Amino acid sequence: MANPSTNFSQFLFEQCTNKEREWLEEKVKSNLLDLMTAFVAAPRFLSKKNISYDSKSRGSLIPQLTSFEVNGWNLVRLARVWLLLHLPSEPKEQYIKNIETLFDTAELNELVALYSALPLLSYPTEWLPRATDAVRSNMGFVFDSIALQNPYPELYFPEPAWNQLVLKTIFNGKPIHRIYGINRRKNEDLSIAVFDFIGERSAAGRDVPISVWMLISGFTMESMIPKLLVMFSSEVQTEKAAAALVCYESKDPKIRSLLTKYPDLELSIQNGDLDWSKLEPIPE
Repeated sequence: MANPSTNFSQFLFEQCTNKEREWLEEKVKSNLLDLMTAFVAAPRFLSKKNISYDSKSRGSLIPQLTSFEVNGWNLVRLARVWLLLHLPSEPKEQYIKNIETLFDTAELNELVALYSALPLLSYPTEWLPRATDAVRSNMGFVFDSIALQNPYPELYFPEPAWNQLVLKTIFNGKPIHRIYGINRRKNEDLSIAVFDFIGERSAAGRDVPISVWMLISGFTMESMIPKLLVMFSSEVQTEKAAAALVCYESKDPKIRSLLTKYPDLELSIQNGDLDWSKLEPIPE
């Protein structure tokens, strides 16, 4: 992506004072060194106020990447991503070197902006090592910037890296419904790992968010039947609902047949009154 969209620039400037806008416009018209320096210096010249953007009424900031969202960001983070989109993408080797230099010298908030920008940068697969490093990071804000509300992992992560991201999100108690593509990229290895994790937590007397059962749905095994029966007998309605959804979506006839004892739940699913979004919303 050579330049930010019109929507992106317009929204950014709406958040700025005249002085802040003038500073940003001056920097993108300047030389490469000034532009990269502006990325670092942005907090000295811009407000750190929080921002929100209503994509439903205003359209996507990035039309070719509708899953790109900026809600919860502050103005400095938004401006830093916008500045990055003005870096010359040719020659490729120089562009990559410039981005890598920013990564190598970044402090925490700069890293957050860089990871937030990954799905918009040119040569997106070049940043895969950086992105998977962020998943292993012990810095919460860095992990969140790649894992939550960032379309890059869904688009570019190989399956093992994707599974690691999802499992770490669950382990850290963060909301999996904020991982883009969480439903589209379900897979058998992830299902097995999540079920094992649920068993470990259960043995330790600890709960997991009911939404994680969505990752098991569609990849069930007979060994899961005892746990599903426990959920069906639970007094917690969301546990019964999750068990019903898992059984309904199962390809295993034995597991599918468990639902016949709960016709009301089965009818709710068939009528569209019960689905995973009723337990926890999943962004598309």
